[in-house]
Amino acid sequence: MRDLFKKIFREEVMDDDISIDVSESEGVRSLHFASHAIQSSMRLKKPFHLELTYTRAMMMFLLFHARPRKILLIGLGGASIPKFIHRFLPDMKSIVVEIHRKVIGVAHLMFHLPPNDKSLKVIHGDGIPFMKEHPESADVLMIDAFDPDGIPRNFRSLSFFDVCRATLRRHGIFVMNIWASDPHYDLYIDRMRRVFEGLILVIPTGKPGNQIVLGFHDIPKELDVKTLRAKAKLLEKTYGLEFLSFFNQLMLHNHQASRMITFDQ
Repeated sequence: MRDLFKKIFREEVMDDDISIDVSESEGVRSLHFASHAIQSSMRLKKPFHLELTYTRAMMMFLLFHARPRKILLIGLGGASIPKFIHRFLPDMKSIVVEIHRKVIGVAHLMFHLPPNDKSLKVIHGDGIPFMKEHPESADVLMIDAFDPDGIPRNFRSLSFFDVCRATLRRHGIFVMNIWASDPHYDLYIDRMRRVFEGLILVIPTGKPGNQIVLGFHDIPKELDVKTLRAKAKLLEKTYGLEFLSFFNQLMLHNHQASRMITFDQ
């Protein structure tokens, strides 16, 4: 691990073939899976805020679905997004499915993950079978699952994205975090475009960095650029996240015509 990180915790989990490292640097605590790559980060003085840019960009679903009732998250990590939703969007019910039991324990111990309650439930289990058992159950489905080698292999198949779409309710939104430098990036985009019938938008958050992909079960009700920009400004004021910057990136990297966002269908 680089010298600028001070390792403060290690959990060896031989049964799961994973080791968990926690480090700190300049007031930020980070989770790693046996590598230098950061999986999650938390600013110690603001444990319920979103430290990493890509996690803030994943909240862009609010631009198109302001009041989802149920959110399903596959992959817990340091629990950044579930904690933010729990604290600042308490009317939304969140279920998180995490395959590694020890990750859940570390999130409670080191990252201020609150105990399960009426608005947040963290489940130890495999996300794919869970989704298959709960079709049409989520207004928003967020995929942020990584292992030491990156996105799990079984998360790139066409059948995986079929399951994701089937998990969404009408007007539901799929949100996935992928790396632009991932050798399978084009494959992910192609399969998401096929499954969501072209209804996807990509939001870059860095170079090459994380790319946030939004997939829509149905065509969004609001696609007018002026209206969405005004909404982004309001969301930015409400939640303190750079929604307008993310919206500008969305406009730069996706189709638009006659002042409307369009899709490559």
